[in-house]
Amino acid sequence: MSNGLLFVPVNGEGVVAALDLPQPAYRVLFTLRSRSESGGRVEMGQNQIAELLSLSRPSVTSAFRELILARLVTKQRNGVYRINAMLAGYESPAAAQRAIDDMTVDDRLDDPEFVARYHQAVEDYREQLALDRRKKLRVA
Repeated sequence: MSNGLLFVPVNGEGVVAALDLPQPAYRVLFTLRSRSESGGRVEMGQNQIAELLSLSRPSVTSAFRELILARLVTKQRNGVYRINAMLAGYESPAAAQRAIDDMTVDDRLDDPEFVARYHQAVEDYREQLALDRRKKLRVA
């Protein structure tokens, strides 16, 4: 973890608040942000986060699902995550600009469709869960 982060490229809290995430997702996100390296990489397992925040492991897993659907966090592998480049801290404005320039439009918090895409992703996820449940019922 770097303590020398001086620059955050965007005030993303307004956009993040507009997503209307479940409360545990905000807690997990802000915990990851506070413990991330320059550029947003953070190594922290879900059990560790659950213990730190006094949440159940299923609550943390659900929070990560919401954060990933919202494109605020990506999972690189178990216990290694990356915060959206527009929320991460950087050591310089130039480093932040390079990271933002490398982003896809779908990940950009300043895209007018960002919030709508999140809500659509949640709807699609719920529809897929319902479809999977119906398939299981037919098999049983």
